[in-house]
Amino acid sequence: MKIYSFKQNTGKSIQKFNSQHVSIHPLLKPDEPFQIGYFYLEANSVLGMHPAMCDQLLMITSGSGWVRVEGEEKIVVEPGMAVFWEEGEMHESGSEDGMTAIVAEGSRLDPERYLPTN
Repeated sequence: MKIYSFKQNTGKSIQKFNSQHVSIHPLLKPDEPFQIGYFYLEANSVLGMHPAMCDQLLMITSGSGWVRVEGEEKIVVEPGMAVFWEEGEMHESGSEDGMTAIVAEGSRLDPERYLPTN
């Protein structure tokens, strides 16, 4: 058995897209384009507007925050909610009080197959 840490202070800080107070722990990066990671969005954070490099599913695990696509208003998200962006879709996310989330990125994501919509 091995014990690993994915605490906030050991994550990789995200600086691209004018992002502030966001870190990630990439958990899976196989040869095929697919990644799973764990995000920490601190209080007053923003992961700046950027295109989805592939399909992305953001699953909120704690705290609360917001998401939006280019040209649209912010939508509040909380634990138990998942947000799906298609490849190329311009989007951003953030949190006033802090939020954590699992992110899955890859070309074969199909959340409609497994998750009910709100």
